[in-house]
Amino acid sequence: MINLLKKKHERSQKAKRRSKGSLSVSSDRPRLVVGKSRKYLYVQVVDDLHKKILLSVSSIAKEMKDQNLGKNIASAKVLGKEIGRKLKEKKINTVCFDRNGFKYHGKIKAIAEACREEGIKF
Repeated sequence: MINLLKKKHERSQKAKRRSKGSLSVSSDRPRLVVGKSRKYLYVQVVDDLHKKILLSVSSIAKEMKDQNLGKNIASAKVLGKEIGRKLKEKKINTVCFDRNGFKYHGKIKAIAEACREEGIKF
């Protein structure tokens, strides 16, 4: 059982490394990172050069409490729109989308498309 969990973790780490290999991050193009847990979705905008988190939105955040978000596609769309709106406020128009090893499908795709609808370019 432990070996199976270890192999699964190694596979996910390998997928993360593979997906991060093709990212082109610069000072004017921060990284938009998507994360998932069993219950919630997380989206962060990270400046890798200064090692700071510029923006953060999650389905468990205080500002999103009234919307009762979880881990479904509708919640992903709301998070994508919110992070897109916040990026526009900070005058950031282009980001580098880091799917963090997850497949570009379902919730991850919904976040990306909702962010693009707000005018953010990947």
